[in-house]
Amino acid sequence: MTDAFAGQTVDAARRRLTARFKSAAIESAELDARLLVCAVLSLDLTGMIAAANRTLTRDQSMRLERLTGRRLAGEPVARLLGVKEFWGLPLKLSPATLVPRPDTETVIEFALELLRADGAANRTPHIADLGTGTGAILLALLSELPGAQGIATDISAEALETARDNAVRLGFSGRAAFIRCDYASALSGPFDLIVSNPPYIRSADIASLAPEVRDHDPHAALDGGADGLDAYRALIAQAACVLAPGAVLVVEAGQGQAGEIQGLMTAAGLTVAGSPKPDLAGIRRAVGARKSPR
Repeated sequence: MTDAFAGQTVDAARRRLTARFKSAAIESAELDARLLVCAVLSLDLTGMIAAANRTLTRDQSMRLERLTGRRLAGEPVARLLGVKEFWGLPLKLSPATLVPRPDTETVIEFALELLRADGAANRTPHIADLGTGTGAILLALLSELPGAQGIATDISAEALETARDNAVRLGFSGRAAFIRCDYASALSGPFDLIVSNPPYIRSADIASLAPEVRDHDPHAALDGGADGLDAYRALIAQAACVLAPGAVLVVEAGQGQAGEIQGLMTAAGLTVAGSPKPDLAGIRRAVGARKSPR
């Protein structure tokens, strides 16, 4: 392995790494370079700036080169670091979990809007997060709702262990429980809020996903079946049975799926709640419904 960063200062190494990532058409070249340099030096951004004129040790230089090679091969920075920030929470990852994405924060925003619309956020809502992965959605909601309690489910034991570890590390273990099952199949409720980011990619589209997703996220958390809606058919019907009267279901949707998901919600006896909430790209990303209050 060549040692491209040998004898370089921290700032020079960062600039050189940025240039290499830009040459490889990596859109987030500057951010990725900063994150990797910070990781190698065990510093935050402020510390990296203060250490700009420090010379990298040989061990740091070699480690940075190894991480650079993996990034250039298509591995996401979050996988390289083993952690991803979501809703301001640093979440550890595992091979069984998706990398939490900013789009999913739209689910949090919409769920909070719907809870606050009927005053439920001011009480002690009971929440279920179906197919929790890292625990991202549940833990974000618990961070916003101090009185809330939650249950997270996942079919993967490894994913559940990751979510549990994140809850412990972030101080939410006393308010969160973890159950291995398929969506809500082992739950009895009643719940004031159910949330989910299920698999919604059409099976035939998996191969055309960006390599960062296709080659590094677990396929079971991506593949939504022939039309991308298999998971919704299961979880919406299950959720309708365990929602409390007047309670809310909010799910993440793929591009162009919001209308079909609303149809499944209506077919399950739920009433569509508001308009689907768009993400920053304008995609209708969060879809909500309510159970009849009686």
